[in-house]
Amino acid sequence: MQDKDMVNDVLSMLNSSLTGYANVISQAQNQQFRQTIQQIRNSCEASQYNLYRLAEQKGFYKPGPQADQSDIQEVRSMFQSGS
Repeated sequence: MQDKDMVNDVLSMLNSSLTGYANVISQAQNQQFRQTIQQIRNSCEASQYNLYRLAEQKGFYKPGPQADQSDIQEVRSMFQSGS
């Protein structure tokens, strides 16, 4: 297995885990449990970002083009207005 494949597999796993943590957090009634899962999620997000940066530096991942300011403002307005 190539390095690129391994990195992409781990990134996929981390992304899936982050989705799972978000689901658990949104449904957690016990505050201590919720905070614990949030801490685990935060650590997972940091690991995911570090691995993403490594993948980008090695050319394993090429992000899409950055959005321009008008696109960002449009999305911001949509979410703020609830549309």
